[in-house]
Amino acid sequence: MRLPIVLIPGFMADATLWDDLLPDLQALGPIAHADLSRVASIGEMAHDVLAAAPARFAVVGFSMGGYVAREVARLAPERVQALVLVATSARADTPAQKRRKAFAVNTVNPAHFTGLSRGAVLSSLHPDRAGDAAMVERVRAMSERVGGEVFVRHATPERASDLEQLAAIQCPTLVIAADHDALRSQKEAHELREGIRGATLTLIEGSGHMIPIEQPAALAAVMVCWLREHARP
Repeated sequence: MRLPIVLIPGFMADATLWDDLLPDLQALGPIAHADLSRVASIGEMAHDVLAAAPARFAVVGFSMGGYVAREVARLAPERVQALVLVATSARADTPAQKRRKAFAVNTVNPAHFTGLSRGAVLSSLHPDRAGDAAMVERVRAMSERVGGEVFVRHATPERASDLEQLAAIQCPTLVIAADHDALRSQKEAHELREGIRGATLTLIEGSGHMIPIEQPAALAAVMVCWLREHARP
C-alpha cells in the first residue's frame, strides 16, 4: 500500500506550483491537491482539506499552506502520517504586513485583477532570477488564475501565530527553508523545528521563497528521501 500525499499551495498559488515535483512524488503514492480558494480562515481551510483528503495521508504545505497543514495535523492526528512544511512560519502577521495587506485589499479591483505585481513576484524569487522572464511570468500567471476575489478573501483575515500550538503536533515533521527567502526567514524555520518535537530542518540553497518552482529537483529529492524513511502507510 502506498501513502497518499496531500499538497497544499500558498497564497495566490494553485496546483501548478507542484508540477515539477509530481513525477518524483507520484512514485510514493497518489497525489491530492488541496483547494483553499472557497474559504478565508486557516481553520476553515483545514476543515476543507480534511473533508476531501483520504483516510490516512502525508501532508505538504507551502507558505500559507504550511499554516493550514499544521492545523490539519492538529485536528486529525490519527489521519496525518507525516508533515512537510516548506517556506513557512508560525508567526502572526507583523504590523507592517497587516498594513500592506489592508492597503492591497482596499485598492485591488477583483474584476480587473491581472495577478501579482512584478515587484511582488520578484520579492518571492532569488535575486538572480529577476531576469528569468519565464519564471516571473509563471508566478504572475498562477496568481492571475487564482483570481482577485480569492486575493481579497485570503488577504483580509489577520494571520495568527500558532507558535504555542506547535507542541501539539505528533507526527514526523520535516521543515524546509531556502537560503535566500526574503519572505520567510531561516529564524522562522528554526522556530518550527524547535517547537515541533522531533522535527528535522533542511536548507535548500540557491532559492528564494518559491522553492517548488525555483529548485524543484532539490526539493523533491529531500522530500522523497525523508518521506520514504518517515511516512508509513
